[in-house]
Amino acid sequence: MNRMHALTSRGLASVLVCAAAVFVSAQTAITPPPNNYTPEQDVELGRKAAAEARQQLPIMRDDAVSSYVDDIGHRLVDAIPPELRHSGFRYSFEPVNVREINAFALPGGPMFVNRGMLEAAHTEGEVAGVMAHELSHVALRHGTAQASKATKYEIGQAAGAVLGAIIGGGWGQVISQGTQFGLGAAFLRFSREYEQQADLEGSHIMARAGYDPRDMANMFRTIEKQGGPGGPQWLSDHPNPGNRVEYITREAESLRVENPVRDTRAFQQVQAHLKQLPRAPTTEEATRNAGRPTGTAGRARIPSGRVEPPASSFRTYNEGNLFRVSVPANWRELQGGTSSVTFAPEGAYGSGTNGQNVFTHGVEFGVGRNETHDLQTATQELLDSLARGNPNLGRASRFERVNLADRRGLRTVLTNRSESGGVENIQVVTTQLRDGNVLYAIGVAPQEEFGSYRGVFDRIVGSLEISDGNR
Repeated sequence: MNRMHALTSRGLASVLVCAAAVFVSAQTAITPPPNNYTPEQDVELGRKAAAEARQQLPIMRDDAVSSYVDDIGHRLVDAIPPELRHSGFRYSFEPVNVREINAFALPGGPMFVNRGMLEAAHTEGEVAGVMAHELSHVALRHGTAQASKATKYEIGQAAGAVLGAIIGGGWGQVISQGTQFGLGAAFLRFSREYEQQADLEGSHIMARAGYDPRDMANMFRTIEKQGGPGGPQWLSDHPNPGNRVEYITREAESLRVENPVRDTRAFQQVQAHLKQLPRAPTTEEATRNAGRPTGTAGRARIPSGRVEPPASSFRTYNEGNLFRVSVPANWRELQGGTSSVTFAPEGAYGSGTNGQNVFTHGVEFGVGRNETHDLQTATQELLDSLARGNPNLGRASRFERVNLADRRGLRTVLTNRSESGGVENIQVVTTQLRDGNVLYAIGVAPQEEFGSYRGVFDRIVGSLEISDGNR
């Protein structure tokens, strides 16, 4: 019965799209970026990541909400311009029972829409605006285009890392491999250039579907009002290119829609229905309580913290033809399928309550994206990414200028309450690579031991040789 309703509504939506009067004058032309992946690979990567998402996120099995989201989604799909259609893509639209204002779409078509976004919207056009933006990322194949630009050091399994990017870091530990800096994150954390493309193409799709693109701008205002510490994950994954509301509004003036869809009866019914349901949990609560990766529930293995002192002799490692580094000979190399590598002693690493790898002593090297080409701003964005998943992480009070591999670098020290219960210090050192991205080194040790470990961290960082061609 519900499927018949969805098909009937979708058919009506198509009629409305055809009937809508859209006046176009010099809309901005959007060209998909270069991409090393095939559309078929988009579909396969998205399929695997979506299966992982369905395992770990609380998908709403509520016909009223599911049908409503599905109807809007397919109405927008029907409005994708012919040159951006991919016959193999399989679009799907699923609501997620969490309160944050967020939505994300994966390569090949799967989209997930948070209940919090549905509840925060003032009109159906605002819901459609966020969904049209996400749909544009898929149609323009931004996910795999972003992955195509991954550095040669970025390694790993796409599906497993994607969920870390969605959920954020762990709860209490600073470092959680497979979270913010993985190849999977490339599918969701878009550049400012891609964000502007998705805004503009999304406005075109909205207009073709009979929605006023200014509703997209209105929803972005709502999202930005809830920014700052603890604000929507959407903001971190979708950086504001600058003047976002203004240029969407200008584009909307060239896409004038007669009698646009705004506040429909279906929208009012869904919002009323959601108010009758129990309050949605946060993403952290939902994934901690019910969404642990298969086979990890109840099997957390917190690091013991009982480790041997760092050996006086050092061993050298070559990492992805990007850099060489020397670490104490009694530390192991740990790679978690992301764009980072960790070196830690026995007893210092294990799995946290969310099933991801954590460590109490050691150092992690990795690559973070830099849109600004300003090292201090990029370093602060890196720290903000860590803080979003770690509410007990302190703020950087100052940055110290250092020399790192014969180039300019920055260093700061933070504190955090670790998953094992104690306070730890974290030394973060960053520098820029030739492509503008940031190479970071994060040293972790319990606060009471940090004094003796800091010299080790400095020796490790001092041994760094970067082979990106930049001198």
